[in-house]
Amino acid sequence: MKLPISFALAFALFSTVHSLECYQCIPVGTATCSQTQITCPSQQARCGSATVGIYMPGLSSANVMKIKSCAAPGECLSGSVNFGTARTVIKTKCCGSNLCNTEDGPALTDDAANGQQCFTCEGEDCTKTLKCLGSEDRCIKTSVTTGGQKLTMKGCASQTVCDGALNAQIENVAVGMSCCQGNLCNGALRMGQSVLLLLLVPLASVVLFH
Repeated sequence: MKLPISFALAFALFSTVHSLECYQCIPVGTATCSQTQITCPSQQARCGSATVGIYMPGLSSANVMKIKSCAAPGECLSGSVNFGTARTVIKTKCCGSNLCNTEDGPALTDDAANGQQCFTCEGEDCTKTLKCLGSEDRCIKTSVTTGGQKLTMKGCASQTVCDGALNAQIENVAVGMSCCQGNLCNGALRMGQSVLLLLLVPLASVVLFH
């Protein structure tokens, strides 16, 4: 019995030793945050810094949040989701040593149209087209039920938004999310009312570094 017990103790010590210490700073709303230090809950976690920008029509610049914390490997990504009425961009930088996330996340860039087009919704009309920007190489369709009504949004998204850990986080908020590759592949049917705020707050505060 000594060997299994010794193995278990060694494993516990190994896990403790290899859990990183990271800086954490997660703002609430538009308020600034105070930087603290935390121990990551998993030995696979890395230290991360992220910049999240939310672009709205009529604004000359994005509303920007700077986030720091522990991040699972699948959360160390960059990408964007664009519904025409609003676009959310995430850029992250991760590292693998204690307190290595001293710098802010990467700066946001001005993304140009990339030739991809997808359907988007304006009110109840989901037949409008949208030019995708930057790394947005997929078309997206998703919906949420609120007040007994199904609300639909369509637009452009990066592959990183459609895959992996980010997809799983979005599915906690959105219903029936799907992505496809190819111009206008997300359908043009009139599918109910669009909702502006869907995915803005989840992408900014829930998806990363929770």
